[in-house]
Amino acid sequence: MGKTHIAVALAVAACRAGYSIYFTSLDDMVRQLKAAEDQGRLMSKLTGYLRPAVLVVDEVGYQPLERAEANLVFQVISKRYEKGSIILTSNKTFSEWGQVFGDEVLATAILDRLLHHCEVVPINGNSYRLKNRLQASSGTPTWPESGA
Repeated sequence: MGKTHIAVALAVAACRAGYSIYFTSLDDMVRQLKAAEDQGRLMSKLTGYLRPAVLVVDEVGYQPLERAEANLVFQVISKRYEKGSIILTSNKTFSEWGQVFGDEVLATAILDRLLHHCEVVPINGNSYRLKNRLQASSGTPTWPESGA
């Protein structure tokens, strides 16, 4: 499908245009925020996600979040709302985000802020990685022979 590849390409283009970028997976972001909260450094860690012009959050929805974790994500989204760009990748439809964030109301609040000024790029089709793997297992070369 190429979601991460597209997100990285957009981030590189933004970087080349002079914007600051931060790339993370949702799981890493939540893990970092939880650790900071446990150490009494949550506001400092939040600042790290609020400072860049573009925040890229990859793999939203691969692991369901507990309510406290979802609240940390909401804080980032809410504080960046109308102040900084966010690029998200997800394998879930918006209707499934209630399950991802463990709460329909919280998911709606997150989506409300994300979708207000956004472009949604739906990507349908087979996984690019899986396609290459299937070609390799069928004996079809996935890259040209080098001739060496």
